[in-house]
Amino acid sequence: MTVWRPGDTGVIPICHKNLTGRRLPAGWPYKGRFPLSAFALLAAAALASAPPADAQLAAAPPVAASPSTRSAAATPDPLPPLAGEIPPPSGEIVVSGAQKAPPEDPLAKANQTSYEVLQKADDLVVGPVASGYQKAVPRPLRMALRNFIRNLREPVAAAAFLLELKPGKMFETVGRFGINSTIGLGGTIDVARSKPFNLPYRQNGLANVLGYYGVGPGPYLFLPLVGPTTVRDLVGLFADRLAVPLAVGSPFNQAWYALPMGVIDALDYRNEADEDFKRLRNAADPYSTYRRVYLQSRIDQIEALHGRGPLAKGQTRYGPFARPIGAATAPVSAAEKRVIEQDDKAADAAAMPEQAPAAPAAQPAPAVEAPPAPPAPVFISEPVVQPLP
Repeated sequence: MTVWRPGDTGVIPICHKNLTGRRLPAGWPYKGRFPLSAFALLAAAALASAPPADAQLAAAPPVAASPSTRSAAATPDPLPPLAGEIPPPSGEIVVSGAQKAPPEDPLAKANQTSYEVLQKADDLVVGPVASGYQKAVPRPLRMALRNFIRNLREPVAAAAFLLELKPGKMFETVGRFGINSTIGLGGTIDVARSKPFNLPYRQNGLANVLGYYGVGPGPYLFLPLVGPTTVRDLVGLFADRLAVPLAVGSPFNQAWYALPMGVIDALDYRNEADEDFKRLRNAADPYSTYRRVYLQSRIDQIEALHGRGPLAKGQTRYGPFARPIGAATAPVSAAEKRVIEQDDKAADAAAMPEQAPAAPAAQPAPAVEAPPAPPAPVFISEPVVQPLP
């Protein structure tokens, strides 16, 4: 016989089943062991005022408890909602979840947060400082500093062309470095790009070497002090920046030299790409657009090493906003142009109404041959001879 033990609280069990669904009131006076029949009497009184559904449930014939049902009875049935509780809607499935990040940007949430923080820093600090640098420093001096920094990167670019098995471009880059370092006054004047040399500046590095041999970019990242990059490009950037300080030493490995050169390079790039930055920030989704432009620009730069794509014949301006040679004043970069074309195609495809498949042409019913007409009857007249009697 099932009994109610001292100290138990909650729902009154009857026949191993919670039939009444009633909670014991606070301070219920019970002590010692009570047989199940005593509680059955209390339950009967409660059923008198219970809703019809409870009355029907109480009227159900008791089922003998088997060993398998005793274990199931140990877990009480769910209680009805208390006062003030809202029961969950029946027959509805609620699914919640965040939008899945694109495969090339698995850290999209963190990257977008970094992007937004960097945009605020650009509005408050970087943009005004870059504008002040452009106004305060004369253009000839700014160009001299730009050429000096680029000239120091020529040995790294030459080594990259050698690793890509491009000896012609490697010798051109070495020639640029020699001409500008001597005739160009330590690289402050880009003499090599003019006649009679006609040796344009070509950007290259370890990241391009890896991409040239098929190494994928890896996840997209947007990092403070670096901006848009990928795992492959980040590894290549560190290798390129450490090559000259480790190979040459002082003063290139000194903080008093490296920090000012890095700041000047960043401010110069910020001013050069100012219009591009403004245009991207006015896009419907600035972060996503910037990511797509950057990734597309890296694809174009790797393709150019194979002699393909819009930058195959060379480029002016660098980074995500590179333009092909002869299009330095183009309103948008080559990568951004491709992104715009992709968006236009997607918009046209979305606007085009879905065409229902054409119904198959009705085939003519096969001709039914008429049955042959029966032969016309032939009447034969024969004389009848009757013998005389």
